[in-house]
This record gives sequence, structure tokens and C-alpha cells, in this order.
Amino acid sequence: MAKLIEQPTRIKPAGNKPKLIDEYIGRVNCETDQISIARMQSPSGWEEPGQTPEFDEYTLVLSGQLRVETKEGIIEVNTGQAVIAYRNEWVRYSTPGPEGAEYIAVCLQAFSPETVHRDTD
Repeated sequence: MAKLIEQPTRIKPAGNKPKLIDEYIGRVNCETDQISIARMQSPSGWEEPGQTPEFDEYTLVLSGQLRVETKEGIIEVNTGQAVIAYRNEWVRYSTPGPEGAEYIAVCLQAFSPETVHRDTD
């Protein structure tokens, strides 16, 4: 039977500035560990610590620009573009542009603080 997701759950973000994370599907809002789908809204100048997650992350930029830094280089993901960050590979996300970014993130398996493996300073 299909299940309506009436509203997301606001998740506490990591990073140097406030960012909005609204989880529609995932461990918190639906108690599923198979997938997470969240809407992200991050301001200009936001950045989070690097991470080496145990999940693949698929990201679709709805507006603005998302910077994705990897060991191989930097990828600028603009409005209407998408990027895949593969599990067990180091990655760092930021929104250095003047308008920040709004994007959808899909994680397989679902995101969890225990499996994201953020860098510690």
C-alpha cells in the first residue's frame, strides 16, 4: 500500500552556517534505512566538513550552485545539473556562490550520522 509523506522532518545540519535540511524519506521521518531523500537550502558561504560516507549520494541542484570537492578536484554543480558522490570516497560540499543553493539529496543507504564519517579537526 502506498504511504503519503505529509511533511518532512527538520534535521540538524553540520557546517559553519545555518542550513535547512528537510528529510522527507529516511531514518528519521519514515524509519527506513534503505534510502533518504531530503531538500537542502544552504546560504552563501556555507561549507561542511569533509566526509567519507558509507552510502552513495545523488544530488540535484534546483537553484544556485553547489561545490563538490573530491580528492580528484572540484566540481561546480549548477542549477539543473546533478552529481553523484560514491560511497567510501572522500567528499566535501559547500555553497560559496552569492545565492547559496537549493538542492535535493538522495542517499542509498539512508543517511545516518554513524555512517557519514565526517572529518574531525
